[in-house]
Parts: sequence; C-alpha cells; structure tokens
Amino acid sequence: MPVNSPVSHLTLADILARTIELSQTAAVMLKSYYRGSREQLEVFDKAEGPVTVADKAVDRHLLAGIQAMCGDSCGYLTEETYQPGDPEVLQDWVWIIDPLDGTRDFIDKTGEYAIHIALTYQHRPVLAVVAIPESDRLYAAIVGGGTYQIVPDGVRTPVRVKDGQKLSELVVVASRNHRSQKLIELLARLPCQQQLEVGSIGCKIAAIVEHRADVYISLSGTSAPKDWDLAAPELILTEAGGKFTHQDGSALKYNQGDVSQWGCLIASTGLWHQELLDACI
Repeated sequence: MPVNSPVSHLTLADILARTIELSQTAAVMLKSYYRGSREQLEVFDKAEGPVTVADKAVDRHLLAGIQAMCGDSCGYLTEETYQPGDPEVLQDWVWIIDPLDGTRDFIDKTGEYAIHIALTYQHRPVLAVVAIPESDRLYAAIVGGGTYQIVPDGVRTPVRVKDGQKLSELVVVASRNHRSQKLIELLARLPCQQQLEVGSIGCKIAAIVEHRADVYISLSGTSAPKDWDLAAPELILTEAGGKFTHQDGSALKYNQGDVSQWGCLIASTGLWHQELLDACI
C-alpha cells in the first residue's frame, strides 16, 4: 500500500480531515431531507432501487468538495454519476462514493441510512469515511492507522471489533428488505443463528464495530452490491480488526470495470472467519 497521496501537497491525513468535514455537512443535509414530509421527497424509479432528490443533492455536494481538493489526479465513481465504460475509473487513484446508502430505509424512515466515501489505490481502499446521520456517528480510517469514531464535538475514539465469543454465540446482521431464498437457506445453515436486522450496509458494518453484531454475509443473485456499497465499510471494518473477503478468502477489489461485487462475501470480527467461510461453501 502507498504511503503517499494522489495530491502532492496533501497527506492522506489531510485528505481524510477534509473528507470528514464534507461528510459532516452532507449528514446535516440528509437529516434535513429526512425530516421533511414524504410527499416533499421526490423519489425516482431506478433499475435496482429508488433514488431521491436527497441522493442527488448530497452526491453533488460531495463531488464538488472532493474534486476541488483532488482535481484530475483521481477518478470519481459515485452511485449517481457512474456510467458503464467510464474510462476515469481505471486510474490508480479512484474515489468511490455512495451519497445515501440505504435509500429505502431513508424513505421508510428507519433511521438506518449512511454516507460512504472511500479513496482507493490500485483497486483497494486506503481511506474511508462512513457517516450515520441519525445517530451522529462517523467512522474514519486510513489503511494501517486503525478506525476511529468521531462525534459532533470532534472527539475521536479508536474502535476495535470484539473478540472471545463462541462461534455459536455470534450475531449475524441481516437486511430487512434484501433476502433472497438462497440467502435465507445459507443463513439457516450457519453455526450461529442469532440475527439482528439492520438497514444499509454501512449501518451493518457499524453494528459490528459497535459490538452489536459479529457477521455480515452478502450473497448475490440477480443483482449484487456495488463498489460504492462496500469500499468504505470494508476499510472501516478491517482497520478495526475485522475481516471482509470473498468466500474463498480472497480480497475484494474495486473499480475494475464491473462495479457489481458478485458471489458470496463475508464480513466478520475475524476470530471465526475461516470457519464462517467453510460454512458458506
């Protein structure tokens, strides 16, 4: 992994600080939309789920701020602007952004939506922010530097996943809205059967670093999570001591042309990761 950054006069720590500021402003924007009436929240149909005016407004805000900082030294891959075949995502340094992860939860007002921002280098995340507006929590990480929770007053607290549980006692965090029959059957075969229902993927990974859950499994069917769903949450988890891999144990890779992350992906606190991989064969 590099120790430099895509911008010669900025360190990764400098870039993270600015990204945190942008995320905090974006969180305020989303909370404002969230508290408006459902009738005022314009919703557009999209092939793989709804998109709202909030998604688009926050996407513009984040892109403008990050592009002002990094310019053309990076590519930009966001859920709202990505077009298949876009050549800029083939650069070494690429920002991967989901301005509103969990749009369905945002519309349904469960509170379980998040902002994902990741900077990747040669297909792997090196910097990440996951903000959860409704609980005023923000998680930030730089590769090799650990994960921190940041609260509105600016206090940073290092976070680590929990350890020491028995395999049978692990809690699996699962979706309310996206469970295929194949995934239901896989979850039923696991050696751990306690489940916690949580909305967005960012909120699921937050549940793991907050010690409310231990395992998350994604199993693609006709569709799959996208790069912007996973890049930031992955680094937040792994820098907190967890693991996030394909079922065969290989690392996730991003901005490779196909933005879908197919197959069986497993996130965990790490202690029983291999046993969970084996259980999902």
